[in-house]
Amino acid sequence: MKRIVLLIATNFAVMILLSVVVSLLGLDRALAQNGIQYGPMLIVASIFGFGGAFISLLLSKTMAKWSTGAQIIDGSEGTTQYWLVDTVKRLAQKAGIGMPEVAVYEGEPNAFATGAFRDSALVAVSSGLLNSMSRVEVEAVLGHEIGHVANGDMVTLTLIQGVVNTFVFFLSRVIGTIVDRAILKNERGEGIGYFVTVMVSQIALGFIASMIVAWFSRQREFRADAASAGLLDSPKPMISALTRLGSMQPGELPKAMQAFGIAGDLGSLFATHPPIEQRIAALQGRA
Repeated sequence: MKRIVLLIATNFAVMILLSVVVSLLGLDRALAQNGIQYGPMLIVASIFGFGGAFISLLLSKTMAKWSTGAQIIDGSEGTTQYWLVDTVKRLAQKAGIGMPEVAVYEGEPNAFATGAFRDSALVAVSSGLLNSMSRVEVEAVLGHEIGHVANGDMVTLTLIQGVVNTFVFFLSRVIGTIVDRAILKNERGEGIGYFVTVMVSQIALGFIASMIVAWFSRQREFRADAASAGLLDSPKPMISALTRLGSMQPGELPKAMQAFGIAGDLGSLFATHPPIEQRIAALQGRA
């Protein structure tokens, strides 16, 4: 419930911030002179910006299971499954969160955590990861994913995504209105200039927004690595797991879930994960 309140509060905060920015830049007067009321536009932008991100968060567990084919286990399926469930339970208790659902899916080495609520998340590991890592390394990976849940990373990234979505939606339409009315001198409602400008602006601003979200995602990975080190009382298992992961070709997750995997795209401003060498160096600094 606290996180839902935070989501709503952030939505209002973004609307207030945008209102202040628009007023300071004089855009409210410019838009009003052209018959455009920025207030309703701001409300629509906020609804679309946060609405899509919030719906994605609520559906995240269902979509994750569907897109990866992850099968929920309860530990009765075999020795490995029992150990997985028992390990997640122990780490979750130590992290102070509710027991997540545990799942296994077929694929190359990777793992992820997702879910809208801290006490009812989903932690999944691939068959490739289970077959290629030792139990100590798998435990470190599970600690990393539990760290994501305990840190509230899914909600945090949703808030950030909602903020940038709102800015992109709103600013692209402000730019479209200015170009259409002030530059192209269109007085007959929204013309082709408006729609073309909105489309181009949305693409350009979307690239910038993606870089911002990716930067935050990379910072979360360092925090989740540190959480694993804390839960296992040593950074060495996570360092070993990352070293092993660096020598393998990690499995690719669906795009909507890449930010929550143990491994992801690397080497660019749009990367959801820092280079493994940087993550290992950060953990070595904690040793």
